[in-house]
Amino acid sequence: MAKQLPTEALALIAERFGVLAEPARLSILNTLMMGEHTVSDLIEETGLNQANVSKHLRVLRLAGYVARRKEGLYAFYRIADPSVEVLCQIMCGRLEEQAKAQSASLAIA
Repeated sequence: MAKQLPTEALALIAERFGVLAEPARLSILNTLMMGEHTVSDLIEETGLNQANVSKHLRVLRLAGYVARRKEGLYAFYRIADPSVEVLCQIMCGRLEEQAKAQSASLAIA
């Protein structure tokens, strides 16, 4: 049985979900799910400009979703919180189910 969460906990949860409520950040996370990338890699993979990638990486790092390691002149980013991947898998699976159901209902109509 689920228990009632305190208001403070709900605010923290909303903040965590809010970080994910930005398509550019989801694009960066999606790319990082394939492995470590530099900012240059992320720019190339996402199509975002350098300023946007850096800004969103900062938000993702502060939220604890990604981590950075330095190697010489390069910084490599990776997923730091595995729950991000779980959340994405859940949402993608749900969207796939909805698309199949909608497609099936259109085929019947």
